[in-house]
Amino acid sequence: MAESPRTPDLGALETAVHEAMSRVIDPEIRRPIADLGMVRSVSVVPLAGGGARAVVGVDLTTAGCPMKSTLTKDSTAAALSVDGIDEVTVELGVMSTEQRASLRSMLRGGEDAPRIPFAEPGSLTRVYAIASGKGGVGKSSVTANLAAAMARDGLSVGVIDADIYGFSIPRLLGVTQQPTKVDSMLLPPIAHEVKVVSIGMFVPAGQPVVWRGPMLHRALEQFLSDVFWGDLDVLLLDLPPGTGDIAISVAQLLPSSEIVVVTTPQVAAAEVAERAGSVALQTNQTVVGVVENMSWLEQPDGSRLEIFGTGGGERVAANLSQMTGGPVPLMGQVPLDVVLREAGDDGVPVVLSHPESPAAVALTEVARSLTTRSRGLAGRSLGISPV
Repeated sequence: MAESPRTPDLGALETAVHEAMSRVIDPEIRRPIADLGMVRSVSVVPLAGGGARAVVGVDLTTAGCPMKSTLTKDSTAAALSVDGIDEVTVELGVMSTEQRASLRSMLRGGEDAPRIPFAEPGSLTRVYAIASGKGGVGKSSVTANLAAAMARDGLSVGVIDADIYGFSIPRLLGVTQQPTKVDSMLLPPIAHEVKVVSIGMFVPAGQPVVWRGPMLHRALEQFLSDVFWGDLDVLLLDLPPGTGDIAISVAQLLPSSEIVVVTTPQVAAAEVAERAGSVALQTNQTVVGVVENMSWLEQPDGSRLEIFGTGGGERVAANLSQMTGGPVPLMGQVPLDVVLREAGDDGVPVVLSHPESPAAVALTEVARSLTTRSRGLAGRSLGISPV
């Protein structure tokens, strides 16, 4: 006589599937979907021929969630990893208004009002504003590659494209989607493990941004407070060239931010770069170093063709050291490299696409020097109180 299939322990299987869902990570928020209140239900039903099917209800943050297919795939894989589950059905829903409000409050640490976490005394996030005196020196390429190099080293990294008029970070990092909106909160897209937000994600292609000072300040403020960045190790801001409104707003909104100046070897570019760095004297910020871009073009015979001259980075570093009264080192010299340009056009930073290239090696060294700098205690809570 054939042995009848054994009835599975449905209660134990449901518990196991619930536990498996706690290992599914939301691809935007980077936290378990169970902790975010996204797992609506789990049930297990027996199959006619033996075994069991898990039916998992998952509530998306928004109906148009761009990661719904990823969440479905990951939830299915997690449930199938449970011994005794042979089939899985994922039923997608959408969070209610109350659920989204609870999610926003949880992500903001129990607070309903937006805040700038990087401006708080206890923040452990390093904030670097990447500045230049003039455009065309490769500041955005440097920013994108520094971010990608830091993320490759295992750090949690965010980038704000604060160059409102000349935004290019989405292209350089290969970001094509908009942030997901959870009511008044934005979840930034993630590319190469870097969280990114830019005004370029909100305007139609080819349309200029025609704003004046107050609107620029408000846009930056929203990028800092309305976007859920999570726990970042490093936040990079790609500033517009010059010493205008955004540079002043960064100093006001992020008083602990530090400045990295990008220049080329050309004397004219170096002179203007010094002005961008000297803003720190008026805003009480620290200039942590200078990056010289387009330093030379290596020839087939191994010689260097210094197309834009030589010594600009050293001059800026020396003069800023004298102005600020503290050491401002030349952190690196990045050579002209065709693969750096090609990588930017393709949306894959050269530190990832060609990590052994001279430009990638130089940029990686700068990234590591920034993330291994010793940190001072200025502005940070020591956790003690007077007796």
